[in-house]
Amino acid sequence: MSAGPAGARPLDLPGWVHTYSGKVRDLFVPAPGSPAAVAHGDVVLVVASDRISAFDHVLPTTIPDKGRVLTQLTLFWFDRLEDLVGHHLVTADPGPAGVPDAVAGRAMVCRRLDMFPVECVARGYLTGSGLAEYRATGEVCGIPLPAGLEDGSRLPEPIFTPATKAALGEHDENVSFDAVVATVGAADAAALRDLTLAAYRRVEELTRARGIILADTKLEFGRALDGPRRGEILLGDEVFTPDSSRFWPADTWSPGRAQPSFDKQYVRDWLTSPASGWDRHGDAPPPPLPDDVVERTRERYLEAYRRLTGTELP
Repeated sequence: MSAGPAGARPLDLPGWVHTYSGKVRDLFVPAPGSPAAVAHGDVVLVVASDRISAFDHVLPTTIPDKGRVLTQLTLFWFDRLEDLVGHHLVTADPGPAGVPDAVAGRAMVCRRLDMFPVECVARGYLTGSGLAEYRATGEVCGIPLPAGLEDGSRLPEPIFTPATKAALGEHDENVSFDAVVATVGAADAAALRDLTLAAYRRVEELTRARGIILADTKLEFGRALDGPRRGEILLGDEVFTPDSSRFWPADTWSPGRAQPSFDKQYVRDWLTSPASGWDRHGDAPPPPLPDDVVERTRERYLEAYRRLTGTELP
């Protein structure tokens, strides 16, 4: 059993074998002969931890309830996107063949996918790495944009701006659509683009009705390896969460400056403040977060869930 990225030992879940830990998620496969293996065959248990990362570091402090917010939002959006694109969820219900009680609410049993090596990014607004690229070239991922756009400007229409998948601790790199074609082929590249933009448009419309702007989002897709959807392109990982998307309050949106967001803003602000005493460009790891930053960040994730779904976190 391998350690997680922050050095912590993964959970011991009866009937499941730990195989991998990323920045936030831990993956398990069914033990041979376990109820999940018998009921579902080749599946994986995806557990969203309460870990939080910033500036390509996994922090030593966790954010309570963050894993549940990520998982429950993903389930919420899977339901609302299923007529556009399928997903990898098998079950999120607890039980012997389902999610272990110890991680109920923050884990999903999912079918295995042959993942495409592409981060599928849709942008409806200009910010982040897209803004930096636009300022340098007038384009984002080879797509020309109008002159005079600012940080937070709404784009004339949503654009597909893919990126390469980076290893833990490294940055994703924006690439052109032609680079995706060279990697996965023309037909799959077109499918990834069209599915990403269709999903973005659907969710952007729904969030805007709730007073939230979906500025951009990152999706991951894979091809089902077996089962009734074998060969089909399906959504994997998490979808439209504060970790994979930029959500802005619509009532404070004002292009020309950085926008308040429903994510790790408090964490980033504290880490870059004199109070943390941390040099993000140095070799030292980030320090533990103070209690007030943890609580404000936790509340920001819970507020995102409440506003996006209209309900309290179960």
